[in-house]
Amino acid sequence: MKVKELLALSPEDLEARYKELAEERFRLKFQHSIRPIDNPARLSALRTDMARIKTVLNQK
Repeated sequence: MKVKELLALSPEDLEARYKELAEERFRLKFQHSIRPIDNPARLSALRTDMARIKTVLNQK
C-alpha cells in the first residue's frame, strides 16, 4: 500500500489492516517452514507494509 492511501484511513481501519497483514505473514512463514512458498518476496513486502502502517499510526 502507498502512504497516501494509508493516511486517508482512520486509526481503527489501520489497526484492522495491520492485524490482517500480521495474520497473513504468520501463515506464510508457517507454510515456508514446511515447504518453500511460490513467492518468498511476499514475506518482505508484508513486513514493509506493516512497518508503513505502524509509522502512519504513530504519526496520527
